[in-house]
Amino acid sequence: MKQHSAVADKGKKMSSKSMTGFGRGETEAEGRNWVAEIRCVNHRYLDLKIKLPKGYAALEERVRKVVTTVLTRGRVDVLLSVSGDFSDLQKIEVNTTLAVTYHNALTDLGNALNIPTDSSVSMLASYPDVLNLRQQEEELDLVWAAMGSALQEALVNCDSMRSEEGEAMAKDLHERLENFAGIVKIIEGSIPGLLERRENTLAERLQKLLGMVQLDPQRLAQEVAILADKTDVTEEVVRLESHIRQFVVFLESDEATGRKIDFLLQEFLREVNTMASKINDAEIAHLTVDLKAELEKMREQVQNLE
Repeated sequence: MKQHSAVADKGKKMSSKSMTGFGRGETEAEGRNWVAEIRCVNHRYLDLKIKLPKGYAALEERVRKVVTTVLTRGRVDVLLSVSGDFSDLQKIEVNTTLAVTYHNALTDLGNALNIPTDSSVSMLASYPDVLNLRQQEEELDLVWAAMGSALQEALVNCDSMRSEEGEAMAKDLHERLENFAGIVKIIEGSIPGLLERRENTLAERLQKLLGMVQLDPQRLAQEVAILADKTDVTEEVVRLESHIRQFVVFLESDEATGRKIDFLLQEFLREVNTMASKINDAEIAHLTVDLKAELEKMREQVQNLE
């Protein structure tokens, strides 16, 4: 097995992304300040929760569409808030008919009680429902221009954080993969010596059993061949080499491959277990334990890859 062919060049930039990240964006428009915050952590699937200011629920689908073009996996919380001057949206409506009704009622009351009527515009305006403050609806496309700008900035910042953390994780995984490949190489190189020790042990046992009877070389060769077949881990080594190459391809992919790598690590473990059962040697057992330890550490890291 050629280790340098199984593990990719260290100089090649990794593309993996972490599922953990935070991003904030802010935009000011029409006297109002829009703020977008995105928090994401690891999760098996995409669990997206969006919180919008009151009155802007109609824009939730636009927010969802933008976020899902960047984030495809993880628990994601998107919080959008707005503050500032909304006076341009407020309109005062005058209920003239009601004001006239109040005025006539006051006049009739004054005449009935024979007292002068003292009604003024300010007094009439203080009566219920004469003056009404109405909130005008905003043009959603104009709102989206500001909201979307803050959201995009938050996404860029969040994605940048995820990329930085993902690059560090990929570097660590790459190093562990090299360690893993090196241990596999050591095990592969130990097999001939293991077979020789077992052949000698077999010959000694047979000699003890047979006493002074001469060993049949052909029979011994057959037994040795059976031992060699049982101890042969060539297939497992070849498959592990293939898995290592595929692992590197996934790490360098621009797509979300965390779940694929997680599944691939299960295949790694399957081959290591088979290899350990075939070898069944105390001197080499610690090496297979080391392989499993590296796989466990890699799997912990992979849980946070998108």
